Amino acid sequence: MAPGGSIFNSIRTRLSAPVSIAPLITFRIVFGLLMFASMLRFMWRGWIETVYLTPQFHFTYWGFEWIKPMGSTGMYLLFIMLLAATLFITIGFLYRVAAIVFFLGFTYVEMLDVATYLNHYYFISLVAFIMIWLPANKDHSADVLLKPGARRKLVPLWCIGIIRFQMGIVYVFAGLAKLNPDWLLDAQPLRTWLPAKSHLPVVGGFMYDAWVAYLFSWFGAVYDLFIVFFLLNRRTRLVAYFFVVVFHTATAIFFPGIGMFPYVMMTCSLIFFSGKFHEMLLSFLPFKSAGKASLYKISYDYRFPKALFAGIAMYTLLQVTIPFRFLLYPGHLFWHEEGFRFSWRVMLMEKSGAAYFTVREKDTHRSYSVNNAEFLTNLQEKMMSTQPDMILKYAHFLANEYKKRGVSEPEVYGEIYVSLNGQRSRLFIDSAVNLAAEPLSWKHYTWLLPYK
Repeated sequence: MAPGGSIFNSIRTRLSAPVSIAPLITFRIVFGLLMFASMLRFMWRGWIETVYLTPQFHFTYWGFEWIKPMGSTGMYLLFIMLLAATLFITIGFLYRVAAIVFFLGFTYVEMLDVATYLNHYYFISLVAFIMIWLPANKDHSADVLLKPGARRKLVPLWCIGIIRFQMGIVYVFAGLAKLNPDWLLDAQPLRTWLPAKSHLPVVGGFMYDAWVAYLFSWFGAVYDLFIVFFLLNRRTRLVAYFFVVVFHTATAIFFPGIGMFPYVMMTCSLIFFSGKFHEMLLSFLPFKSAGKASLYKISYDYRFPKALFAGIAMYTLLQVTIPFRFLLYPGHLFWHEEGFRFSWRVMLMEKSGAAYFTVREKDTHRSYSVNNAEFLTNLQEKMMSTQPDMILKYAHFLANEYKKRGVSEPEVYGEIYVSLNGQRSRLFIDSAVNLAAEPLSWKHYTWLLPYK
């Protein structure tokens, strides 16, 4: 047998080794409850209306322009379905169907507008996709109560490992992204953000001190880079998890706008604990799964094991390579943000912009100043003003809109000023370029001005 095949078979054997199902059950319950709270929070705050129904224009992802928001009734029904799906996931009822519904519904919502992109939304979509393929309903679930013979005590190691891998990807790449001069040498953007927290009791008085920003910056980089390895080590796991709780609690206090992310990471990090630990946690549940001990055996065999492991290999390869795609683009990443999304660059910069657009009729040279508030919400305008692909999407929209208003062959020009990490605002794009004539693509946009 070829050495490569031998190595692959060895890895497959290791990943197929039986381990306790308990961590997977705990993860299912915690993930379901967190997602239920997230969906309820979204509805309670009226974001369905303000984010998806009020805007007349949405910044769709390139190649996914066909994804559009439904009407008011459809969007509210969708969120009710998502709420039900999260509850079904939590109790393990019709689990596979619920996991598919949640993944498709949640991902659809997040793809409606680039302006709403957040790293932890991307993380949730990935985990929801993974959960579809895991036997997370084979114990402590309504499915097992209805069908006791389906109960399992053991699952293949990869079922736990794939979630740990996904958690590790988030942490390690977030740490690698912090290894940049702004973060380490200038303590930016924390030196800009922390003074706004001077009202906090006890620690508020220190928020103007530069050493605090440097301490937070360096600790954050070290934490993200190494916390996974300490969580994987049985001897350091408990102390490491203490730091997980402290770090994410502090994040939630200092940056409440980050939403559910700290709580997601705190609870999901429990997946690194042993099977015995999770069995102890599950013993506190008010219900016990039915079934005799004789029914305890490894989870069902997958029908196509070779295809399964090929899929796992492809998934891991994509997760490792996608964050590095920024290397395909020239220039300063934080300035042009090409290759920035889907790479776990969490809270790395303070960036703001002011965008002014002019529509000009080609033949008559008659000009029209654009009022962005006529077409965009505050959130959309804020996000668009610093991100090239959104700027271009908006310019194309303006060209179509003004064409409908009778402007012949409209040209769109932008005068956009951007400030990065507390530096003075400067011109972001070439204001002499007709953006309406520039194509949308994954290639570098040459009309961006370089960062100096």
